[in-house]
Amino acid sequence: MTRKNKIGFTAVTIIIGFMLAIQFETINEEPIIRDTRDTWELRSDLLKEQQLQSNLIKEARNLDEKLASYETERLQSKEQILRDTLQELKKEVGLTSVEGKGIIITIEPIAEELSFDTNGTNISSDMLKRLINELNMHGAVNISLNGQRMINTTVIRDINGVTKVDGYPLNKFPIEIRVLSDQPGKLYDRMKVSQVVEDFFIDNLTVTISTPQEDVRIPAYQDSVRIKNMETVTKIEGGDS
Repeated sequence: MTRKNKIGFTAVTIIIGFMLAIQFETINEEPIIRDTRDTWELRSDLLKEQQLQSNLIKEARNLDEKLASYETERLQSKEQILRDTLQELKKEVGLTSVEGKGIIITIEPIAEELSFDTNGTNISSDMLKRLINELNMHGAVNISLNGQRMINTTVIRDINGVTKVDGYPLNKFPIEIRVLSDQPGKLYDRMKVSQVVEDFFIDNLTVTISTPQEDVRIPAYQDSVRIKNMETVTKIEGGDS
């Protein structure tokens, strides 16, 4: 081999060795770069997962608060419904005062009797029952007699010659009957031509019916409401006790 060829071969060998060295160094550095990149990606993913978890926890807490709020509102709504129902039942039974449109009926001795002692004048329990029935038939909703509220259990009867309403005597005049009605005008027209009103003249009594009033007040029933033939239910078959 000539000197010139030796020099060329040496140069090629050096170049190839240098290239191999560079390639080997590149191969050794590649895993380090990849590992570093993967670590940052893992950290980023971990941060994202932690943020997502934090958001889910916050959302769960918000839902719990909403559920608690809804439950409170539901319980309060139930209580309010019970209160409203109880109030409505009391109103229907007559345990609350009421007011509205209606008429006022006044019963008193006829003019000729006013100059005499009226203590012996008495209103017939039968006539009073007929009058009350007539009022109910023509649309009366609530009625009071001399300030005593009439309810479904009210009893009108004659005791020793004195007409009493739930035990309260009607032996003093004038006797005032207050009546509430959804159609007071119609009630007024019917009562003005009622035969029972004219029949009071037989007992020397006159009946005066006011024109429909805008504000008639009827008091609440004052006595205890007595319920008969009812027992407390302690257990229902097939249901909760």
